Amino acid sequence: MKQKEGSKFMFLRILVLFLAVMIVAPAFGQKKKSKKSYAQGTLFGYWGYHRAVYTKSKIQFEGSGFDFIATGVKAQDSPGTLNADYFNPLKVTTQQYNARLGYYVRNYWALSIGFDHMKYVMNDQNAISISGDLGDNPQGNLPSGYVTDTLIVTDRSNFHYSNTAGMNNFRIELTRSDPLWVSPKEMIAATTHVGLGLGGNLSYSRLRFGGVDDPPMASFSGYSVSAHFGARMEFFKHLFLQANMSTGIMHQFRARTRPKDPTAAARHAFGYAQFDLVFGFILFVRPTNDCNSCPRW
Repeated sequence: MKQKEGSKFMFLRILVLFLAVMIVAPAFGQKKKSKKSYAQGTLFGYWGYHRAVYTKSKIQFEGSGFDFIATGVKAQDSPGTLNADYFNPLKVTTQQYNARLGYYVRNYWALSIGFDHMKYVMNDQNAISISGDLGDNPQGNLPSGYVTDTLIVTDRSNFHYSNTAGMNNFRIELTRSDPLWVSPKEMIAATTHVGLGLGGNLSYSRLRFGGVDDPPMASFSGYSVSAHFGARMEFFKHLFLQANMSTGIMHQFRARTRPKDPTAAARHAFGYAQFDLVFGFILFVRPTNDCNSCPRW
């Protein structure tokens, strides 16, 4: 647990430092007008990793023989240990990652599509309240039958819910980009990015309850709305490093939890905040004005 917390704080420190450099950099450079990555006709894409935090939620669990609501559920992300897998092309998709491809349809305005491979894990030792029908075969510290506002402490050995195989947020995003600073020879530039997103969720959900622990079940489980802020440092006109902060709401209106039970599902809504660091490319595929305002190649 201490190792996970340490890697989380290290990531946040790197993110804060990067944003600080982006804000301070313009004071040491010369502003210039240039067709950079905020101009019409620019294609971009990126890949990176993130950390996420979630608000408490009220989750309804239903299935054959049970239908109850758990209130005050806490959850965390699951980034794994920082190791060589983050740089192994065959294993990068097992981590919490972000991927996006976009195009500037107007100067300063871009449309993009992509997804965030997020993970949601119910906390252990979390005091929650449960109400409803727990059925006749609960495990561990869970009562049986109908209960009302009964307090329990979560324990993954008998009651656990997670999306460790992936809570994929596929999202369309509209972004406004603005220049902060460009170096005299246009080899380095800084830009800011503010956007709104709307997406759908493909979840791989897993529920351990009533002595049953099936493998993750895939389902189109809900939707999300979100807002985003990013700061980008561009290098050599084609590459960039970008730090993003996002916040939004996810509504999982039916996340299936058991492959053999079509009635088994989880329903809840929760807020989230995400911090990611990505590496990407820039291609000026449609220069305008005879390229008078393009970077010098």
